[in-house]
Amino acid sequence: MNILIHPTYFPSISHFAAIVQAEKVTFEMEDNFQKQTNRNRTYIYSPNGIQLLNIPVKHSKIAHQKTKDIQIENDFDWQKQHFKSLEAAYRSSPFFEFFEDDLLPVFEKKHSFLMDLNLEVFELITRCLRMKIEYTTTTEYVHEIKANEIIDFRYLANGKKDQSQFESYTQVFDDKFGFINNLSVLDLVFNEGKFALDYLKSQSLDIK
Repeated sequence: MNILIHPTYFPSISHFAAIVQAEKVTFEMEDNFQKQTNRNRTYIYSPNGIQLLNIPVKHSKIAHQKTKDIQIENDFDWQKQHFKSLEAAYRSSPFFEFFEDDLLPVFEKKHSFLMDLNLEVFELITRCLRMKIEYTTTTEYVHEIKANEIIDFRYLANGKKDQSQFESYTQVFDDKFGFINNLSVLDLVFNEGKFALDYLKSQSLDIK
């Protein structure tokens, strides 16, 4: 299948399942930025349950600013905070130490633009999964896609619209809170390691 999808910050499992099951991936580059979406946030399994990691962005006077023009607010040390949260959540997971050295540079590099960071994160996750995914990018925004041309998975960037349900796997704190569905793909990678790719390929997708 051919899919259209947003680059997001450490994408959800549903997001990456769609990508690995696709024959052709096109990233949306011409959309207007929407607050409170996965464009600049991700969810992990912390010692206290589900935790939001949010990237602060610079506010603009432009009413409708494109996501590709959104700049990160680096006056806050959000990268250090995010990495500490990941350590607290996954230090005891089976594969955190295996991927830690690959992950760390993303949190040490200062990105100016959100889109550049999200694309680098995408490349990082594909390396962790030991796969190479070629993608194209849009040059104009199309509101509605013809279903026979491409499957529109852009709605996955809005977690509230994503009703995907997946098979359970072992999570670090599932003895306290049970299985939490559809977190960041990092949760799957840290807990399942080399088996994460097989898991992503086997899950049913919520195609709208």
